[in-house]
Amino acid sequence: MRDVLAEWRPVVDEAIAELLPREIDDQYLTDYFGEATYEYDPTAVQEALADPIWELLDRGGKRWRAVVFLLLVEAFGEDPEEYLPYACIPEVLHNGTIIVDDVEDGAAMRRGEPALHLQHGTDIALNAGNAMYFLPLKVITRNPADLNAETRLAAYEMLMHELNRTHLGQGMDIHWHNEQAIRVGESEYLEMCACKTGCLGRIVARLAAIVTGQSAAVEEEVAQYAQFMSVAFQIGDDILDIEHTLDLAAEIEGSDDPEESRTGEFGKEFGNDIREGKKTLMIIHAAENAPAADVARLEEILWTEENTTEEILEVVDILQETGSIEYARERALELSARARGHIDSLDLEPSTAENLREFTRFVVEREA
Repeated sequence: MRDVLAEWRPVVDEAIAELLPREIDDQYLTDYFGEATYEYDPTAVQEALADPIWELLDRGGKRWRAVVFLLLVEAFGEDPEEYLPYACIPEVLHNGTIIVDDVEDGAAMRRGEPALHLQHGTDIALNAGNAMYFLPLKVITRNPADLNAETRLAAYEMLMHELNRTHLGQGMDIHWHNEQAIRVGESEYLEMCACKTGCLGRIVARLAAIVTGQSAAVEEEVAQYAQFMSVAFQIGDDILDIEHTLDLAAEIEGSDDPEESRTGEFGKEFGNDIREGKKTLMIIHAAENAPAADVARLEEILWTEENTTEEILEVVDILQETGSIEYARERALELSARARGHIDSLDLEPSTAENLREFTRFVVEREA
């Protein structure tokens, strides 16, 4: 999968640069946003939008959502190059949610560097993140694949539906880590993931089906594939956060400044999810299986505004003692297998279908 991602990433970035160039000028602004009523300021747009957005994109990110879109187009028997601009839509949307999410969570690090709101200011970060929700719609407006009006309307309606649901998921997540008690269960957590992360996956799959003219039944099958894979990805991401914490624990312990935040290949702050008070599947499982005293301690640490290294590792110890890390991994693997089942039910181009199946393993087994 890494080879497939490496092959497509520069192609996707080139397509994103058509949507948002690295260098902003009057011609681009006029072409994309219409004649100025008075006068545009390309320098302001450059520094407030293009620079922070490209800084985030250049830090990394695997572009797997865009690549899955292109693989689905190919699996449907169409030329991915013809639909390349549409692959930018889920990728730009995803990165926009990252910027806003980091502001909402008060995150310190993203992809190994300071979060954009710390680098450029909260006002710039929020405006850039919000712009990335709307900018991809320009692809449909400009209609590079010459879609008919009915298809374009279907794409718009799908995007509005799924994007609204992403905010339901984010709202649940925010509310849970803003309350001390661990009161939610696994089903609520999975629904949050299905909205917050799964809907972006559904956009990938449904958009590929819509623009290539697939039936409603096929569209729903690939949407289920992408949704289950995305939820597995979210659980895998939560597990990686804990594994990353364990990997850096010894290094921090031996440091002259043990409270110093560190990042590795994962690119987030040490103990990131614990510091943010996230109610992950592992935390929920531990709360349902640990002794009452440990559950109370979990709630206390997750609620604390600033955590010490020792407190973070105390949470990890509880997760290990309750088998919660392995439980979450098993659930992610189950969801990954369910995703593959939806691919198996379709008549797709064989080699591309196998790549789509492989993605379901990659999102769970990746190391960064």
